[in-house]
Amino acid sequence: MDQKLIKGICYTEKSTSLGAAANQYVFDVDVQSSKEEIAAAISAFFKVSVLKVNTLRRDGKLRRNRMKRGAYGVTPRRKIAIVTLKAGEKIEIV
Repeated sequence: MDQKLIKGICYTEKSTSLGAAANQYVFDVDVQSSKEEIAAAISAFFKVSVLKVNTLRRDGKLRRNRMKRGAYGVTPRRKIAIVTLKAGEKIEIV
């Protein structure tokens, strides 16, 4: 995978049901990436044709540091891409 753009595949209950029902796959991607870049990277790496890309941006959550009194930190921001493939095509993940 393009390590700068695509960070990994999301393995959740919702993402596996999307893959089975709607031929959609969910990936963790770089926060600065665009839909066109994501589609090009997925089609080049997996040799599939991408119809549509939907993205979600999630800001980091504020978390308390238990060891330091009054200290807070923030979890990293995430961007998730839901990729829809052409009918009949499939990505073998495992």
